[in-house]
Amino acid sequence: MTAEPTPTGEPLVVAPTPTIVLIPGAGGDARYWDRVVPHLADAGYAAIAVELPAGDDAAGIPEYVDIVVAAVGDRRRLVVVAQSMGSYTAAALCDRMAVEMLVFVAAMIPLAGETAGEWWTATGQVRAKRDLDLHEGRDPDGPFDPVVTFFHDLGPDALGDVMAAGESPQSATPFSSPFTATAWRSVPTRAVIGSGDRLFPPRFMRTLVRTRLGIEPDVVDAGHLIAMARPNELASLILDYVAQAERPPR
Repeated sequence: MTAEPTPTGEPLVVAPTPTIVLIPGAGGDARYWDRVVPHLADAGYAAIAVELPAGDDAAGIPEYVDIVVAAVGDRRRLVVVAQSMGSYTAAALCDRMAVEMLVFVAAMIPLAGETAGEWWTATGQVRAKRDLDLHEGRDPDGPFDPVVTFFHDLGPDALGDVMAAGESPQSATPFSSPFTATAWRSVPTRAVIGSGDRLFPPRFMRTLVRTRLGIEPDVVDAGHLIAMARPNELASLILDYVAQAERPPR
């Protein structure tokens, strides 16, 4: 907190600017946010992109939360943005730290008592993806191709960066971590989905967000990796959410 003089000479306490914490999805690679961070920084916000130990079989969701807590340090006024599986870490973080807002991006909207491994069948994602593949002419039983599923809408620069970095390993441990977090349910939450998401089809995601969050998602013209395909649009949405939260009520 800082204090500035008022016309009467009394100090005016000014709250610190929110810190935006960015949590990646499977693979735990903080570089996923590289194209979003500059836009947030240009707007005057500190942005922390957290690297998660995705390849460590000893690390589940609780250990991921430990990493985020350490990265945040003594910063307060947190806006936490989570991609895909990162939603489990973001939601669990709310049991450990005060979070002012959650932003789920192409996210696995969690449910207490449901692990990330159970989420796929419980939500109907498996059927939804299969139906979309058939509708768009892809073989749902063919070999998995990350270029087709994840990278189909990336520009040349982003695609080049992804291919150069190689695939990040993801342990199965977080998918079996018990999920019992509850504090996040009282945190204001926004959701962003991709209109061209081939992993989490948009119709499926609209229903999931409405059912589990009770809100309407914002839709970006992108696939699953929204922060890489449409960083400007995603950053603008995040900044708009923060501005709305900061705006005093009439």
